[in-house]
Amino acid sequence: MFGVDSSELLVVAVLALLFIGPKDLPRVMMQVGRWVGKARGYARHFTSGIENVIREAELEEMEKKWREENQKILAAYPADAVYPEPIPAATELPGAAAPVMTALPPAAVELDEPTLPFEAPAAPAAPDHDPTPPTERPLP
Repeated sequence: MFGVDSSELLVVAVLALLFIGPKDLPRVMMQVGRWVGKARGYARHFTSGIENVIREAELEEMEKKWREENQKILAAYPADAVYPEPIPAATELPGAAAPVMTALPPAAVELDEPTLPFEAPAAPAAPDHDPTPPTERPLP
């Protein structure tokens, strides 16, 4: 993280043990841990604040683009203009009914023979009485 190697951490730990002493070392390490925790909390809060500012700026930019596009659409199609009526679909015409299925599709003709050419099944192989493994046998 900070470019500190494990050997450097070992030297710092030995020096802390020598200068602080084994009696006060747990209390000092606890205090250092609290400081590190607070520093990480402040860094996390700062980072999330910056990310929120960036996110809000992006949202404002997207909203601005949306408003501009909406203004273009409203200018092209004003609300008080006269527009032709849409053509209704065939099912929406008065007196027209939705198509109804009156018969089942023709059934497939059943054949006694398969439509695809199949090969005859291979004859069962004769039992193998050769004791040598197949990998060591000469090829025919």
